[in-house]
Amino acid sequence: MRVWDIHVKHLCRKHLLGEHRELHGLWNILTKHGGKGGYAHHPETKRWIGKTFALYNRHEALVKEMERREFNHQSPLNKELVTDKSSQDLPRSPYKHTSGTKRATERETMRVFFTQKQLERGSYV
Repeated sequence: MRVWDIHVKHLCRKHLLGEHRELHGLWNILTKHGGKGGYAHHPETKRWIGKTFALYNRHEALVKEMERREFNHQSPLNKELVTDKSSQDLPRSPYKHTSGTKRATERETMRVFFTQKQLERGSYV
């Protein structure tokens, strides 16, 4: 289970579709199965507990990017299952992506997944 902590426009095709698939699994654990079964105890699942509104918004961002790339999206989430409709930020990752004491920037987080040469050329898109 992994929901990336970078903007969706930076995801390659494989990561975009993979995150979309895993987000649906995470959504089902949190909304339909009461936080039980499957990967319910995985750190990635636990960081989204109580953040279904943010998870729904991440899904919508993925869908928008998929449509921009002309993918055929046919699996909407049921917004009625959002139980915490207050304003929410995306939860912090349980994985360390920090430099010293400051929180990593989006670019620093991207370095975990891409080489410096790819970042400079923009070939990760």
